[in-house]
Order: sequence, then C-alpha cells, then structure tokens
Amino acid sequence: MRTRRMPTWMAAIVGGVSLIALWWLLAVLAFRPQEGTTFTPVPTPWAVFEWLFVDGNIAGAWSVFQPTITAAAIGYAWGNGIALVLAAFVLVFPKTETVITQVAVVSYCLPIVAIGGISVVVLGGAKTPGEPSATAIFLAALVCVFTTVVGAILGFKSADASSLDVVRVFGGNSWTQLRKVRLIAALPAILNALQIAVPTAFLGAVLGEYLGAITAGVGPTLIRLQGQLDAAGVWSVFLLCAVFALVAYGLVGLLVRFVTPWVSGSTG
Repeated sequence: MRTRRMPTWMAAIVGGVSLIALWWLLAVLAFRPQEGTTFTPVPTPWAVFEWLFVDGNIAGAWSVFQPTITAAAIGYAWGNGIALVLAAFVLVFPKTETVITQVAVVSYCLPIVAIGGISVVVLGGAKTPGEPSATAIFLAALVCVFTTVVGAILGFKSADASSLDVVRVFGGNSWTQLRKVRLIAALPAILNALQIAVPTAFLGAVLGEYLGAITAGVGPTLIRLQGQLDAAGVWSVFLLCAVFALVAYGLVGLLVRFVTPWVSGSTG
C-alpha cells in the first residue's frame, strides 16, 4: 500500500507548533524563576509576544535590523563574488585547484571570534552612526567563501564531457567551455550554495556587530538587552533574526526553482 507524504506546508505548521509547545513546557517547568525573583532565562512564548506586540517594540525593529541587513547584503555580495571568481579561475587554470581549495578550507576553519577580534582592531566598526559595520561586512563575506567555492567547483566539474568535446572540436578554449557548458551545468550547485550562504552571511554580520564598537544594529541591541537582563527582549531579537534568515533563505530557494526548473522536475 502506497503511503502519502505530508505536504511541506503542513509539515512546517506541525513542526512550528511542536517547537512552540516544547518551548512553553521548558519555560514553565524547567526554567522557572528563582524564589524571590521574577527573572527567568527562558521566557514563555507569550512573554515574547507581549514584548514584541503588546509593548510595541516591534515598531522599532527595522531601525535595529537595517544596519545588520545592509552589512549582511554587502558581505554576501563580496564573499560570493570572490568565491565565484576563484572557482572560475580553477576551471581556466586547473593546477591552482589545490591552492584555492586549501585557501577556502582555511577560511572556513579559522575561529571566527578570533578573526572578528582582529578585524575590529584593523577595520573598526561603523564610521558614522547607523551605517553598517566594516567588521560585520568582512565577517559576512568571510563565512560565505568556503561553501560557494566548493559548490561552484563541484558544479563546474559536473559538466557533460561530450558537450565539452563539442566545444573543443569547434575551436573553443577553456573560457568558451566555461561560458557555454560549465556555467549552465554548474548553475544548480551554485544557486544552492548561494542559498546556503544567506543565513551564514547574516550570522557573520551579527557576530561582527556584536564584537565591534558600534551603536546601532542587532549586535549592540543584544548587548544592551543582555545587560538589562531582559530575557524576553533577547529572545525576541533572536526570533526575529531567525525569521529574517528563513525568509531570505526561502526567497533564494524560490529563485533557484525559477532559474533551474529542470532540477525540481517542473517546467520553465
């Protein structure tokens, strides 16, 4: 007997409700306030909802997230642009693959907190209040390089050998093969790598702000709320970060399905 799979939207709803129920139980049973105090490290979902919508803090969310989103977007563009150039360089000059791959691996293995501390000293934060932090842009770019380099190189190598031979027979060089065959074959892998890089770039930007000496953005807001022991505020900002990352990830996923419909089995 053939079983029917649960639709994706229903699975998302069931998973979300289950997580909220588990969160509520943990907040009520495992993280109750200590005797004589009202502070709890894990607020209930209602406390977070109240902080955001009843107290009206959601109204200032854009002013908090705008510098972070800008830094993440700039870093995302720079990091993925550099990664794609490096991957294309490997295809034109195959002997450089080992060096470039090792550079990408090193960028992934470096402790980002230590690199963030150095970049704060070298680059500093935002030059003017409200602008994106240079450190946040740098870290957002850095965390994108490895995934996109590896995904693009594997995608370029997945090109059909007979198609490459046709280009070569008609006098095409490595650059022509890259434009005519390899880029199209690598498009699904490149777009998937770009999709994965969206939440990582946002995480890098938040960490850069958290380490840098700036006054606006998600990082400084988290530092301020932690200093005030405002658990509901910290969790609210955390959830808003997760919502933004999921929405951006989903939008890039829709772009992937639109640009490469043959991968999902749909028609263009």
